[in-house]
Amino acid sequence: MSKQQKHQKTLRVLGIETSCDETAASVVERATDGSARIRSNVVRSQIDEHKAFGGVVPEIAARAHVDLLDKLVEQAMLEAELSFDQLDGVAVTSGPGLIGGLMVGLMTAKAICFASDIPLIGINHLEGHALTPGLSDGVKPPYLLLLVSGGHTQVQIVHDVGHYERLGTTVDDALGEAFDKVAKLLGLDYPGGPQVARMALQGDDKRFSFPRPMKGRTELNFSFSGLKTAVRQQATKLAPLADQDIKDLCASFERAASDAVIDRVARCMQAYESAMAASAPRRLVVAGGVAANQRLRAALLQLANDNGFAFDVPPVDLCTDNAAMIAYAGLEHLVRGNTDTLDLSARARWPLDETAPRVSGAGIKA
Repeated sequence: MSKQQKHQKTLRVLGIETSCDETAASVVERATDGSARIRSNVVRSQIDEHKAFGGVVPEIAARAHVDLLDKLVEQAMLEAELSFDQLDGVAVTSGPGLIGGLMVGLMTAKAICFASDIPLIGINHLEGHALTPGLSDGVKPPYLLLLVSGGHTQVQIVHDVGHYERLGTTVDDALGEAFDKVAKLLGLDYPGGPQVARMALQGDDKRFSFPRPMKGRTELNFSFSGLKTAVRQQATKLAPLADQDIKDLCASFERAASDAVIDRVARCMQAYESAMAASAPRRLVVAGGVAANQRLRAALLQLANDNGFAFDVPPVDLCTDNAAMIAYAGLEHLVRGNTDTLDLSARARWPLDETAPRVSGAGIKA
């Protein structure tokens, strides 16, 4: 069947996601007009397995993926009411992420593709997040993307599928990482980000004056390590902490982090307008797990409104790690004829914009 013929029929792809501590499988179909529909989306969190350690343990995550993935793929296919020979391909996260987990997903995807004689599509996990608005709301590039998660905080111009231009990235901690570290130092449960947000709702966000890292600078990068350190220093001064102290620390931290993000994104909006043609859509998309934070969402919506940008953020269940976004990204590559051979390797580090310079201190977060 030719590529053109394939484009003229509904396509169905199985997505597999095992890059960190969620095991996920999903089937998404793409109609001939480019619209997409989720036929199944199964996610199994490993929170209970890692809770005692206060963070993700790579070896435990990889073993859990081995135990869970086959069952989740079976469930996704049953819910989609499809057999493997009715699929047009398998899309799998092949980086960036924990190498053990990536290998589990990749080997499973390869086995299905080999047995069913269908294409393999290796997907950058960050691209899955970047393209999610197309799945949830039919939003197509170009647009300005803020990607905020436990592992990454960066702003990209999404020119098209497979074409990304990084404007700024974190030079140290990612925003989600900072939330988790603050939670840990305050003795809150894992995962820490939602716990900080919950406590902040009952706190005084003006009690402590924390720094807004990088605010006012012309460069477009982020930094959160200094803010995290300021919270630790204040907590040490107050020790032992009362319950209200913890709530106020969380609220003040969340406000400072949000203010810092808004300052950075505002400058990236200016850079986006300078880089794009006058006819380019003025649209801000926010994706990644931290996009579920309600304070940050509200602040970014206000920023977009103030600057004449449309605003789009996927539903919460599509912000956190899932396989539907991987399947959708796979479909977008499949219709463009982009597939991989069965010798595809997992990549622990895989920047979305591979032409962007390395940022000292950012590591895999760049």
